[in-house]
Parts: sequence; C-alpha cells; structure tokens
Amino acid sequence: MKIYEGPAFVAAKAQATLLPVCIDGASRTYFSRLSGKHPRQLFPKLSLTFLPTRPFTMPEGESAKLRRKRAGEALRRVMQEMIFTSRKPETLFSSLCHASKLYGKRRKLVEDIKQIEYSYNDLLKMALMLGKKTEAFSSEHENIGVLLPNLAPTLGLIFGMTARQRVPALLNYTAGVEALQSACDVAKVTKIITSKAFIEQAKLEDKIAQLRGITFHYLEDIRASITLADKLWLVGWALHRPLSFEKPASTESTAVVLYTSGSEGKPKGVVLSHRAIMANINQIRAVTDFSVYDKVFNALPIFHSFGLTAGALLPVLSGMSLFLYPTPLHYRIIPELSYDRGCTILFGTSTFLNHYGKYAHPYDFHRLRYVVAGAEKLTDSVRNLWFDKFGLRVFEGYGTTETAPVLAVNTPMAYRYGSVGQFLPLIESRITPIEGIEQGGALHVRGPNVMSGYLKVDQPGILQPPTSSVGDGWYETGDIVEIDNDGYIAIIGRLKRFAKLAGEMISLEVAETLAYAVSPDKLHAVSSRPDTRKGEALVLFTTDPTLTKDQLLKHAQASGVSEIAVPREIQYVDTLPLLGTGKIDYVTLKTLAQRTLPIP
Repeated sequence: MKIYEGPAFVAAKAQATLLPVCIDGASRTYFSRLSGKHPRQLFPKLSLTFLPTRPFTMPEGESAKLRRKRAGEALRRVMQEMIFTSRKPETLFSSLCHASKLYGKRRKLVEDIKQIEYSYNDLLKMALMLGKKTEAFSSEHENIGVLLPNLAPTLGLIFGMTARQRVPALLNYTAGVEALQSACDVAKVTKIITSKAFIEQAKLEDKIAQLRGITFHYLEDIRASITLADKLWLVGWALHRPLSFEKPASTESTAVVLYTSGSEGKPKGVVLSHRAIMANINQIRAVTDFSVYDKVFNALPIFHSFGLTAGALLPVLSGMSLFLYPTPLHYRIIPELSYDRGCTILFGTSTFLNHYGKYAHPYDFHRLRYVVAGAEKLTDSVRNLWFDKFGLRVFEGYGTTETAPVLAVNTPMAYRYGSVGQFLPLIESRITPIEGIEQGGALHVRGPNVMSGYLKVDQPGILQPPTSSVGDGWYETGDIVEIDNDGYIAIIGRLKRFAKLAGEMISLEVAETLAYAVSPDKLHAVSSRPDTRKGEALVLFTTDPTLTKDQLLKHAQASGVSEIAVPREIQYVDTLPLLGTGKIDYVTLKTLAQRTLPIP
C-alpha cells in the first residue's frame, strides 16, 4: 500500500501524537473493493487493534524535501509495525486451520512434481492422519528426523507432527553420512520418517544403512497401516473439528529443529518456536504486497530455513498458490516450469538465479513480479543479467537460520542498490566494533523471530539460549555490516571470512567481488591458507581458465582496491563445491586451499 508523504509531513510538522488503529476483516465484506479470489462473507469477523500512542516528530534532514521523504518513510514503518503487532500469536497448525477457513477448504493451492493439486482440505487430511500415526510410535516433545523432499505430503507431515507436539528435525539429505549422523546426535534423534520411493530415487540406500542408532519409519508403511476406523475418524470427526486435534501448546514451544548450513564448520541444531516462525511470516507480510493472486515457485529445499519459512509456510498460510520442486539444480527445467505454471514469485540464491537466468528463455519469467535472493551475497553480474534479459529487479534480502530466517529485505517500496534492505518490523539491532576492521561492525539482533537456542555437539539435546556480548536474548550474526541514516543495511562480510595479511584484516568477499568485476560470467570463491611471510595467503578458486593475477591487479589499481586484497594464488576448477542450500561449501574450499600451489 502506498504511503503519501504529505499527511506524514503535516503530522510531523504539528508534532502530532499518533494513535495506530488496525482494522481487520472489513476487506472480506461484499462492499470491499477487493474482488476475485479474495474470500467474501456476509458477516465477516471484524477486529480493531489499538496500539499505544506515540509522538511523531520531524526527522532530521538537510532540506525540506528530504525531511518530507523521511517523514513518509517513518509513517510507513509505523503502519508496518501496526500490521505485524495486530496479528494474534498462533501455532503452525492453528494458523493452517484458520487459513483453510478464511480462503476456503476446497481452494487448490499446493502442487508438486507429481502434478497433483492439493487443497486446504487435502493438506488437513494429510496433517491429521500423519499426525495421528506419528503419535503412535513417538512421545511428546520428541525430536523426530524428517528425510523427505519438497512434496505436499512433507508439508502435511510437518503440520501434523507439530499439532501433536512432535518436533520435526528437518535433515539435509544432500549431506554426507558423517554430517547426517552428527545432526541426529546433536538433537538426540532416534527415529527418522522417510519414503522408500524417495530413498531409491535419490540413491540414499548406502547413507541410511550407515546411520547408527536410528529406526526408520516409511510413509508407504504408514499409509498401509491406515484402517477403516482411521478413515471414519478422519471423515466423521477430525476434518470437521481440526483445531480440537491439536494438543494445547504455547507459541513458545518448539515447532521445528533446523540445522546451520555447515558452510564454515560442523552444523548446529537450531531450535525454532512457533512464535519465531509465525513472527517471521507476519513480518514478511507486513512489508510486502503478496496476495492470493500470487503463485510461488519454490525449489529451495524445505530443510533450509529460507525454503521452509519463505518458500513453503508463507504461501500456504497466506492463501497464495505454491509449486514445490524437489531440487534447485535443474537449471533448464525450472524456468520452463515457472513459465508453464504462471508463477509470480521466485525465491533463490545468487548462484541458482545465475544459472536460471543463463538457461531461461527471455519470456520464461514474464509473469514474475518478485524475484528474491537470499542465503548468499547477490553479485552484480546476476543482478544485471536479470534486469537486462528479463527486465526484472532482483530484491536482495538477508537472514540467518537462527532468525527463522529473514532479518531484512528490499521491497518495491523500500529499495536501495547495494543493500539488503531495511530490518523487518520490531527487530532491534546493535553494532559492536571489531579490532582491525575500520568499516562496519559486528551485528547483534533481537526480535520475535529469533531462535529459542542452539543444540550443539558438546551438549547434545540441551538447549543453549541465544546470548552475545550485548546481553542475553541477543544473537550475534557473525556478519560485519554498516547501516546508513535511512536504515538500509550493507553487508561487508562474514567475520569468519576475514584473513589477516601482514597485520591487516582483509575481507575475502572483497577479493571475490574483484574477481567477479573482471570475469562476471564465471563463478569465483576465495579462501585462505597459512603463509610464513604474511601470516595468511588468499587463494582464488575460479571456473574461468583465462583469469590471471595481472588482470586482478590492474582492476584493483583502477578501482582503488588495496593490492593486498588480490589473491596471491589462483586455482582453476570445473565447478565450485556447493551445499544443498546453494551456498558455496567453504569448508571444502579451505581444505583444497591447503593443497594449492602458487601459479607463477
């Protein structure tokens, strides 16, 4: 919704006191200007939410025009916070039930690779039955592994398990045996729900055979165990009163266990509550204009927080249509499917968007209105590719698994080139200085979407709440950032991705940006290794066999980049190692860097 600057400027000039009031439900009457797929009711439930009054003062600015603009932005943030605050706390399952009632049980909204369209009623059927069957072989609050791809039944299983207070621990099936075993151990997972067909198609037989202390439960066996009595229970009672199926639970109780990507070390378990996930969904709703007219294409795996919250739960709980695809690696097929299904929203990483853009026909993405990049830094080459070929502006966002995941995102209403946008509503931030780093500081955040805590290898199964040097309840992201006067965030780099060369702290991402500037159409990544002369040496891994150190030096001199940021060694590779989430696997690159030899 557009916010006019005039009323905001007048209110600020008069030093008015604002009383935020949110009216919900009026849009569902037959007198509403909304039409089409928006649900209509004769007597919709109306609610009015009054927030505490607040002073509205004139923002600082060098000119009246700038002050007027900032007053409008301040009013927009007030209204976004109002939209978020007016949402009532819910669990995942209760939110599904309310969405079903609001948008219609028969509304078709989820489609997967099987080309079957599922309605809210179908999702509820799966959730109710799978929740009931899972309960038979598990206990309350038990962490149960889920090893399944992006399919509608996977969503049904997650909703059903949370309804009966079983905790899905979403496992990365692309990880190695050691990483899978570690993920199970850290969350004390002794049972895994998977599918025989999936295990066979993904060729995971050897992996699961090597996992120790795990009992496997297969969806095929669960389906075969459904009796006539179960069907009568489902049709005769549960579907008519789905909310009564949910065990009473606090929104602070655990919803899911996810795992950090492992791009820099051994994965940790991240415990996310219903409050954290639902807060993040409502925060995204407050700053975007996603609606029932939209269709989301999600190929990001559900075991990744970006794929789970933004790619799956957000559309289902907001009445949007959703197409689930099992892998983001089919670079030619995904653009074709997006075209065929008329998708309007696409989530991806910079790496994946780069490949989709290269292989897609210029008309494949003609229906898209939101392309959102996250999980890794969006490169200028990808940004330019999408704008030049498709006429689309890629909206870069920023988040972490620990924040469920979105912290900030650019939107059509609030966009700044080179930034990851502004913080979502009610997220507090602090920046602390880092010795040796002059630009930016370490980012600490606190908000309703922050995790309950970690599960770590040294204390498996024991929740370790977030804390940082700022205080308890704060989460240190590990990122070095700058925030400008308008609240836009620029990511300088990861704290762990700095190298100390001759006593100077150098960001590895600066070196990567240098390589992309010289060779924008190829992939590049920088790691470091010990060096007897300067402490550390930078090693560039590139898919461009023609890239030379002289080219990098010339561009560094022309752009004012310190020569010390130019990698001393170059290693040519056919492809860069990637994690299942699409991030570059820096752990593997670090190992390779130890073995590299300098190129003369």
